[in-house]
Amino acid sequence: MQYAGGAGLPVGADAIAFGRELLRQGRRGLHAVFHCNTQQTNLLAAAGALDRLECGFSGLEGFGFANGLRRAVESGQLLLEDYSNLAMPLRFLGGALNWPFVPTTSCIGSDIQAVSAFAPDEVPARSKIPAVRDPFGGREIGALSPLRPDLAAIHVTLADPRGNGIVIGSEWSRFELSRAARRVVLVADHIVDTDCMRQFPNLVRIPDVVVEAVVWWPFSAWPAASPGVHDADEAHMKLMNEALATAEGTERYLADYVYSYEDLSAYLALIGDDNARRLADTATAFLLDPYRQWFLPPERVEALTAANAASASAGQAEGVPA
Repeated sequence: MQYAGGAGLPVGADAIAFGRELLRQGRRGLHAVFHCNTQQTNLLAAAGALDRLECGFSGLEGFGFANGLRRAVESGQLLLEDYSNLAMPLRFLGGALNWPFVPTTSCIGSDIQAVSAFAPDEVPARSKIPAVRDPFGGREIGALSPLRPDLAAIHVTLADPRGNGIVIGSEWSRFELSRAARRVVLVADHIVDTDCMRQFPNLVRIPDVVVEAVVWWPFSAWPAASPGVHDADEAHMKLMNEALATAEGTERYLADYVYSYEDLSAYLALIGDDNARRLADTATAFLLDPYRQWFLPPERVEALTAANAASASAGQAEGVPA
């Protein structure tokens, strides 16, 4: 399966909790497509869940290089195909618009164009970013392959039960990815009443028509940040990356922070009440002030989730796809 994550920068707003759940369910052999590497791909790579990865950036910014990703690539377990941070959203845009290829001047003449991890014996690589001729001006440019992931798990700040999503902070390529992926799951910090989306229709960057499912999972970006909701847990960012540097450390991390919880309450207990309050005391909290009146309380969200699960079960019992 080709799986994509939607993130704003390597240290912010990625649905890292979704990657943890992929591991909890024993998923393997994934072909990951990320605009930039995050702690999610760092974890998935370290745990051996990825066979292939395409991304535009592979570090963790101030927290150093992604040790789990480095180890997986250097051992030969994972093939890493790199593009520029412009090429990746262009490829998502091409998938969204159903283009056969995307004309580009990005990466042309560089090793990114010349070398392919997916075709290591082909130098220069002819199939990664092949040359095409501009039919109007006649100059030679490149052709990027469009991306149409099977599944995208996209972190959003706010979602309503219908699947409309609002992103606070750096959007990066979440807009294009939501249209390119065959199935989209929104992982939201807060569930809001649909009246919120009606009040701010211009901010609904991901509409319900392209969304398969909505998951309410507070601190789903932890230990990275979610602007307006919580800051990055710098201590855990360092602990996590140090642990993923070795197979032994990865096993300990998986045992302590992936396989050790069964529900949201237990997940939040891993973070800790005091730590969560400290992280939520963020200087960007004012960004959510216009929307707070529409926040659905946890008990309402849980009731909606239970009702939806019951409806899905009834539909399956009657032979109707959920």
